[in-house]
Formats: sequence, structure tokens, C-alpha cells
Amino acid sequence: MSIWLFLLLSILKVAVVTVVLLTAVAYTVLLERKLVGRIQNRWGPSRVGPFGLLQPLVDGLKLFLKEDMTPNGVYKPLYLLAPLIALGCALLSIAVVPFGAQDLTFHGVKVFEISDLNIGLLVILGVTSISVYGIALAGWSSNNKYSLLGALRASAQMVSYELALGLSLVGVVLRTGSLSLSDIVKVQSTHGMLSWNLFGGGQFIAFFIYLTAAYAETNRAPFDLPEAETELTGGYHTEYSSMKFAMFFMAEYANMITVGCVATLLFLGGWTSPFGDPPPPHNLFLHAVMPILWFVAKVFSFLFLYIWVRGTLPRFRYDQLMGYGWKYLVPVAMLNIVGTSLVLAFP
Repeated sequence: MSIWLFLLLSILKVAVVTVVLLTAVAYTVLLERKLVGRIQNRWGPSRVGPFGLLQPLVDGLKLFLKEDMTPNGVYKPLYLLAPLIALGCALLSIAVVPFGAQDLTFHGVKVFEISDLNIGLLVILGVTSISVYGIALAGWSSNNKYSLLGALRASAQMVSYELALGLSLVGVVLRTGSLSLSDIVKVQSTHGMLSWNLFGGGQFIAFFIYLTAAYAETNRAPFDLPEAETELTGGYHTEYSSMKFAMFFMAEYANMITVGCVATLLFLGGWTSPFGDPPPPHNLFLHAVMPILWFVAKVFSFLFLYIWVRGTLPRFRYDQLMGYGWKYLVPVAMLNIVGTSLVLAFP
């Protein structure tokens, strides 16, 4: 295969995945407004298009047309760069996520993964930890005390919960013996649900730690302290408007989708069926489409849980948030590593 064909196929994959991800971000916002509306006994968006399906399009248009204001006193280079960092990291992490059957190739290029890396899990952890720089720079460069406090909160949350999140994944890596996301899924594909790390793999505690830490990592309720309206009037993005604000908004929802994808790959068998994977059918369409449908269904279940928690639990106090991370999640994650190591050493 020529280098030009390889580049063309790679660019095409990047374009398709980016469009799908941004569309998913827009409709995740609609899903959240609909579900929270039902939880609060109201309809949610219902006026624009059938069942409100065109609401994301109208919201995007509104943000494009809003006046873009830059307050006096901001440090403009970093003020403009911060939302780009936040959104860029959110979109970049999806590049190593495999989302379909890995034996389907076109001219030697995998169809359902942008980049097949043997350290894909490390790449995701690294990129998501860097994304906090966007929030920290936004708060500092805004020349606003509330924004700075929000940025400091986000940085402190990242330090405490990133540690718990990383430790929770060590058990999965020990069981798999690889940092490749494709290999992690392959280990879970032999006996359906009984092979998944959440059930047969004995990583239920790790799953709970990962999910809790991911809520704090993505600044979602009940851990949305960096932008608590009642305390910080909006936090790190108080001084942002129009599309600069929209970039932070999109980054949050893109991170939600990434968290759902990673949790699906690490704990729920990725694109594999809960009933065990049969031999590849002769029907190429079914062999290509069914794994994607399973993957999307699992990611959707995580998004539903994200939204359900937001509409149910009240916001934590900041001391409760930090204490929970350092006093409970980190020690329990370390105990899970010890327990997993003992089980693997003495089967």
C-alpha cells in the first residue's frame, strides 16, 4: 500500500470519527435535558423539530451568533488558548479507542480504530490529565478571583482523583498483561459477560472507583465544584462567552463520552456480545455492524447513568469531595491491586 493511500485512509477515519463524536456531543446535551426533564417531571426541549430533535442545532447556532466579549484585564494569549486546549485534549483521546471488530481491515488499515497503539490506555490517561491545563489557564488568565478559585479546585480534584483513577485500572492491566485496549477487550471476549472484568474478572471494586473518579475528573455533578454557580458564579469559565464558552461545554460532554468508551472497553467487554462472540458470520454487514451496536449500547448506558446521577444527587462540599478521594478511594484502590495480585499469584 502506498503512503498516499495510507494517509488518505487515515484522514478519512479521523474526519468520520470527529464528525460522529461532535454529533454525539450535541445529542448527549439533548439527552441530558430530556432525561433531567423527566426526572423533574417536565418535558424538556420539545418545540424545535419533532420531539425537540433539532434543539442541538439551534443551540449551536445561538452560540455562534452570540456576542463574543473579552473582558479588560485578561491575559489574552492564554485566555484564547485555554478553551482550545480543553477541547483539543477531549477530542484527541478518542483517537486510540477501538470501537468495532478489529479483524476488519481495508488495504491493511483497521476500519474501526484511528490508531492502534500498544500503550493506548497510557495515552488516554496522559491526554485526559493534560486537559486540566485548559481549565487552569482559563481561571488564571481571566483575571477574576472566582475563576481562579475554580481553576485551583479543578487542579486539586485532578491530582487527587487522577491517582485513584489510575490505581483502579492497575488490576485490569494485571489481569490482561497489556496496556493495549484491543488486547484488554480480547481477554474479555471468550465467555460473554462471565469474561468481563466487571463480573468474571473480579474488578467490581475497581469499576466503582473508576466511575466515581471519572465523575470528579470530568467536573460533573455531584463533583462539579470548579464551576459551582452558588459559590463561584460559574467558576473557571465565568469570563467566557459565545464559542469560547461552547468549547469548554463541548469538552465536558466529549470527556463524558470518552469515559463511557474507556469503561466499556476495560470493564464491559468493549464491542463483544454479553452472550459470547460466535464465529464471524458470513454476512459481512452483520459482522461489522453488530459489534458497533453493542459498543454504542454500553456507552449509552454510561451516559444515562451520568445524567441520572446529576439529576439525583446534590453537590458535595469541597472538603467532602477531597476527603472522599484521599481517605477512601485511594486506599481502597491500593487494596484492590493487592487483592488482584494475590489472586493472580495463587490461582
